Amino acid sequence: MSTPATGAQSKSSAINPLRALNEDFQHTEAQIRLGGGIKAIQRQHDKDRLTARERIEKLLDHPEDFIEFGLWAAHNMYTDLGGAPAAGVVTGVGSVEGRLCMIIANDATVKAGAFFPMTCKKIIRAQNIAHRARLPLLYLVDSAGVFLPLQEDVFPDTDDFGRIFFNNARISADGITQIAAIMGYCVAGGGYLPVLCDTLLMTDGSGLYLAGPALVKAAIGQTVTDEDLGGAKMHASISGTIDYREPDDDACIARLRSLMQKNNAVAPNPDFIPADDPAATERPAEDVYDIFTDKSGAQYDMREILKCIVDAGSFDEYRAEFGQSIITGYATIASHPCAIIANQKQLSRPAEGGIQIGGVIYHDSADKAARFIMDANQKKLPLIFIHDTTGFMVGKDSEQHGIIRAGAKMVNAMSNTVTPKIALILGGSYGAGNYAMCGRAFDQFLALAWPSAKCAVMGAAQATGVLAMIEERSLERRGEQIDEQTHKQILDAVRASYNEQQDIRHGAARGWLDRIIQPHHTRRELAAALALTRDWPHDKPFQTGVLQT
Repeated sequence: MSTPATGAQSKSSAINPLRALNEDFQHTEAQIRLGGGIKAIQRQHDKDRLTARERIEKLLDHPEDFIEFGLWAAHNMYTDLGGAPAAGVVTGVGSVEGRLCMIIANDATVKAGAFFPMTCKKIIRAQNIAHRARLPLLYLVDSAGVFLPLQEDVFPDTDDFGRIFFNNARISADGITQIAAIMGYCVAGGGYLPVLCDTLLMTDGSGLYLAGPALVKAAIGQTVTDEDLGGAKMHASISGTIDYREPDDDACIARLRSLMQKNNAVAPNPDFIPADDPAATERPAEDVYDIFTDKSGAQYDMREILKCIVDAGSFDEYRAEFGQSIITGYATIASHPCAIIANQKQLSRPAEGGIQIGGVIYHDSADKAARFIMDANQKKLPLIFIHDTTGFMVGKDSEQHGIIRAGAKMVNAMSNTVTPKIALILGGSYGAGNYAMCGRAFDQFLALAWPSAKCAVMGAAQATGVLAMIEERSLERRGEQIDEQTHKQILDAVRASYNEQQDIRHGAARGWLDRIIQPHHTRRELAAALALTRDWPHDKPFQTGVLQT
C-alpha cells in the first residue's frame, strides 16, 4: 500500500515536518524490502528460485493491496551479525482467488532465511492475527532453520521457535486452513511447520529433512544425497509426506492459487482496500499534515483529524460535553461500523470550571471511556483507539477525584473487551496512558502508527532529567566530580539515548506494533483493518468482573 511521493508532496516537505518524516520513512522501507541486497537476490535467481516478495506478488490477486506486517522488525538489530532486514521473513494479508489470506514467506536472501529471535516473534504475531480473524494461512517456506549463534534466544521460550508449531496445531484444530509450499530448504525443527499444515506442496530441487547430508554423515556415518534424504520426489513417492510435487516456483504458486479457489471453507471477500474518494470524508486525507502537530506546547483538534478518516456525516459523538480530553463516538469507515476512542489535543474547559490540558487523561474522561467501551461491546463493534497522550493527570485534585479508580475502570473494560481492538498512535503514547488506550500488552488485534509516533514510560523532557540525575549520583558515589561540562555531557548523552528509544522505529523493530503507515493513508489502513474482522467470532460474553465504581 505504499505509493511514491508526488512532486507536490516533495515540495511541501521542506515546510511540513510530518511530510518530511514520512518521506524519510518511505526511503528506509524501500531499502528494507531489498532484504539481503541485490547480490543476495541474484544468488536466489541463480538457483532458479524467486525471492519471497516475488513469490507473494505472483500469488496475490492484487499485489498492490498487500498489507505487510512487521516490515520494521529487527531494524538496526543484530548489527554485529550482519543484520536481519525485516527479520528475514515477510508477513501480511492479501487476496488469493478472492479470499483474504495471511501469508508468511521466509526471505532466503537474509541469512538463507534462518530464524533470528525476532523472526520467531514476527511469525507468531502473524499466526495470532490470522487465528483471531480466522484467516487462512499460506506459508512459503525457504529456510535454513535456526540461526545457531543466537540459538538460546530462538529455541526454548513461549514466544520462540517451538511456539510456531504449537500454533500450527491449535489453528488446525480450530478449522482454519493452513497450506505450506516448500520452495527451497526446510531443515531441522523447521520441517515440522509444513507437515503440521493441512496441505503440503514442494518443488523439485527443494529439501525437507531433520538433518542435512553433512550432519547425517557426522551423526551416523551414512553417506546420502540431498534427493534421497529429503527431495521432493522422495517425499512424493516414498515417504508420502507431501501432497503435491511441482517442477518450479511458478507451478507451485499456480497450484496454490488453484487450491485456494476450491477451498469452500473460506468465503470470498469483497475488496478490502477502499478506493480513494475525496468526497467520502468531510476533509481530504492530505489535510492531516496541516492539522497535526507534535511541537511542544502546540495543540490541534482531534475531531479535525477524524474528519479526514471517517465517512462524511457518520460520526455520532458520545457524551461530547463530558470528559472532553477523550473523544468517543460511533462512526463508519468505508462503510465499516466502528467505535472510536481518541485523545483530544486541545485545551478544554469543564462545566465545573478550570482547564483540562490536551492529551492528558482526566478522571471524567476515563470514566466516560470505560462506559463507552462497555456500550461498544454490547453492540459488538470493533474499537479503534487513537493515541496522542502524555498519560493520566497527577496531583492532589486529580487523586481526590479518584483518578486511579477511574483509570482502573477504563483499563478493566478495555482489557475484557471481546470485540477487535485496533490501536493507532499519532503522536505520544506514554506511560499508563499507553495502557489505558490499549497498548501492546492489552491484546490488540492490530497496532498501527504514524512516523511521528513515540512510545515510552514518559516524555523525553521529563525522563532525561531523572535519568541524568541517577547517572550523576552513581558517579559521585565513586568519588567523581560533576562539573558543569560533565553535567551537560551526561544530559546530552541521556537525551540522545532516550530519544532513540522512544522513536517508533525502535518499538517497531522489537515487534511492539504491526505497521508504520503513511498519515494520508490512515482511512485506507483502518478500513482494511476493519475488513479483516469480518469473521471475528462473537461467541464470548463481555464480562468485567469487579469494577471500582
